[in-house]
Amino acid sequence: MKGFDPKFSNFPHYIIGITREIWEDRGLATLHDYYAQDIVVRSPGSVVIGNENVIGATMATLAEFPDRELLGEDVIWSGTPEDGMLSSHRILTTATHMGDGVYGTATGKRLAYRVIADCHARNNAIDDEWLIRDQGAIVRQMGWDPEDYARDLIAREGGPKECVQPFTPEIDQPGPYMGRGNDNEWGQRHADILTRIMGADIGVIKAAYDRAAQSEYPGGLTGHGWDPVERFWMGLRAAFPSAKFEIHHQIGREDAHMPPRSAIRWSLTGTHDGWGAFGRPTGAKVHVMGASHAEFGAVIPGEIRLRRDFTLFDETSIWKQILIHTGAL
Repeated sequence: MKGFDPKFSNFPHYIIGITREIWEDRGLATLHDYYAQDIVVRSPGSVVIGNENVIGATMATLAEFPDRELLGEDVIWSGTPEDGMLSSHRILTTATHMGDGVYGTATGKRLAYRVIADCHARNNAIDDEWLIRDQGAIVRQMGWDPEDYARDLIAREGGPKECVQPFTPEIDQPGPYMGRGNDNEWGQRHADILTRIMGADIGVIKAAYDRAAQSEYPGGLTGHGWDPVERFWMGLRAAFPSAKFEIHHQIGREDAHMPPRSAIRWSLTGTHDGWGAFGRPTGAKVHVMGASHAEFGAVIPGEIRLRRDFTLFDETSIWKQILIHTGAL
């Protein structure tokens, strides 16, 4: 890979390798090399600029979860070493809450949760990132309800006006990556399914998903079959029925020894004006940063279906936006 350390044989090797070096091998100083000095890291909870701030946040996380492991489930990527590459890296994290921190007093609870990180890399360094953790799964395993956690976090950060503001397009900062992914057929198939669901065509689920589909959704929810898929997407869209759905990045890939798969980063931006996954409508302006990975296949020859759906957004950041609006603290 031109411009990258020769110890990495390909882009997935680079992404998985530096993740292990940084987190599990405690190579925090390597962030000075692997992360550009002015990197922009967007998560549903905030925008962080600069590798010094990333190093500080990484140290705080390791102090709270010192045995954290990051198990790379997949790297779905596009681009070239010369022009830059974008990876959508899906991670299953295990950790024990052993230190006090942003999640409160140490509970000793053992956690497992997923993360999807979209990272742009060029010349051996990441310079643009979109990061979504399953905060709903994290706080539930500690005994919190996501709404109550968001309420407590607002209070600990100084109240609605002083607290860290969740990510919205208005506070976004420009980064160097302007790409949209690729035009591979599997990404297009996935994008069509999501667009139809968000357009209230719920019937596409039974048409496009395998009857035995496995779904992995926010809150650490694992489902099998059509019903969990329908409940999840219906609950989200029903909460924000007038919100604008937008696909920001789309990748499809076919790789040896892997099923055809895709990665899509998307958003819902609008008003909490419906009954759904977030309770009574409040009229709050809400931005949902979402990411989805899909795997396709045909158990019955010729009948290609979506067989595994991994979707993440941060429930606590959505509740934070709602609670800041309502003042129900």
